[in-house]
Amino acid sequence: MDLSYLSSNLLDAASGQADVLVSTALTHAKALPLAGWFDFSWSGDMSAIDLNEWVSGVISQQPVVGFFQWFFIIYFLVLCTIYLLLEMVAISYIKNYMDNRSLNVLPRAYKKYFRPISVLVPAFNEMGSIVQTVQSLLRLNYPEFEIIVINDGSTDDTLGQLRMAFDLQPFAEAYRDRLKTMPVRQVYNSRRYANLRVIDKENGGKSDSLNAGINLARYPLYCCMDADSILLPESLLLLAKPFLEDTNTVAAGGTVRILNDCKLFGGFFVKARLPKSMLAQIQVVEYLRAFLFGRLGWAPLNALLIISGAFGLFHKETVIEVGGYRNDTIGEDMEIVVRMHRYLRNRDRDFRIAFVPDPVCWTLAPENLNALKNQRMRWQRGLAESLWRNLGLLFNPKSGFAGWLAMPYMIIFELFSPVIELAGFVFMILGFVFDFISIKALIAFLVVSIGLGMLISLLALLLEIISYRLYKRPLEVATLLFAVVFDNIGYRQLVLFFRFLGLLNWIFVPKRRWGQVRHQHNMANT
Repeated sequence: MDLSYLSSNLLDAASGQADVLVSTALTHAKALPLAGWFDFSWSGDMSAIDLNEWVSGVISQQPVVGFFQWFFIIYFLVLCTIYLLLEMVAISYIKNYMDNRSLNVLPRAYKKYFRPISVLVPAFNEMGSIVQTVQSLLRLNYPEFEIIVINDGSTDDTLGQLRMAFDLQPFAEAYRDRLKTMPVRQVYNSRRYANLRVIDKENGGKSDSLNAGINLARYPLYCCMDADSILLPESLLLLAKPFLEDTNTVAAGGTVRILNDCKLFGGFFVKARLPKSMLAQIQVVEYLRAFLFGRLGWAPLNALLIISGAFGLFHKETVIEVGGYRNDTIGEDMEIVVRMHRYLRNRDRDFRIAFVPDPVCWTLAPENLNALKNQRMRWQRGLAESLWRNLGLLFNPKSGFAGWLAMPYMIIFELFSPVIELAGFVFMILGFVFDFISIKALIAFLVVSIGLGMLISLLALLLEIISYRLYKRPLEVATLLFAVVFDNIGYRQLVLFFRFLGLLNWIFVPKRRWGQVRHQHNMANT
């Protein structure tokens, strides 16, 4: 479908009906008790609104109160404007991407040019999902790859499940200690699959596990993924394509989708289905917005600062050159990308960090508030650690869009957003309750903070519907439309609170270990 044609028609329809809708709404509003709030008339033309009168009714005459009203409204307005600009970039990019996507029908001879990949799967207490994850990896359609599972000192039967399912045997593997890690107890090879190996090591966290996997990896590229995730057969081909197109590519990230209640069989992804849990349904919309617009919008500027730890592809020697993953952060997925930007730009190296919009990885999402709280607190702390340790990228003369646009955005609108946005909601609502904020000011704030947020989520959902259409049934689309509402009213504010706790955790609490985080449920064949 032609996105530009669709957008043009939508805009024409909107402009053609705007006068009628607004005129009708205000005609009915005059009959309501609230009509006194609207002191302007409507004559079918926006110019008829007395803007000065409207603004004077919104902004308090008290200097301090007026300042904070302006501050919070402008903050949300700028945030939404940035998202809309990223959406414009993303829509243009994905249109060209969908028009030119022909990887699945490439001739066999063409695929041999893809470089071999080592797939690294860190696992701590993943006995309920690890076997299906490995089974899905063994079905990958890729010319040459190996799978390395890193058992990070699990206290459950993760290693036992692997040994039984894949017939593992101890093997005297050459292990080069290029990156320092916790001691490795044993390396296992599978009797059934020549490209499957398992590292059993003492617990050191996810970063330590990835470093151990890199030490054992035989191939020039490595893919890191979570043990509770499922890849599609074409996932590696899609993610490796940027490395084939541009030899300067050092990393590539892919879209992550919600796996909950999808149809699986023997670890093989069969069909996308909308989660039954309302909390997970809202996260479907959240992920669409974050990946299809947020990350896809930064990639064409070579300013992408985050590659999801659930699925990313990296050039091994570059990661080793910058020092591997840090053990003193729980946001290793973002920190390594930001550090690569800083390191390579300071040395005037040509490089590219790419993003693939296809739904290439499916992962489990939290289905209860406690699990969601723990996840978002970790993410916020990881964000803070990554930005703090790489402040040298900010406004560095060599940092390009990454240091002059993406980094300030991350600091102002991601790192500090829980404080500012929560303060905005509390200030405006309490101000209205205690009568030092007018109803006009509150409405203006809610339109900017919630109304534009819904618009952004709706655009993300629209882009999904006209591109990949993973959720095709009318009931699924209707459910996602309701999820858009709850995503911006209730869920968003709750997540802001969880992120605020994560920020406090970063400031006041010593680092927690990766092993303390537990998954809430297992994958099952459905």
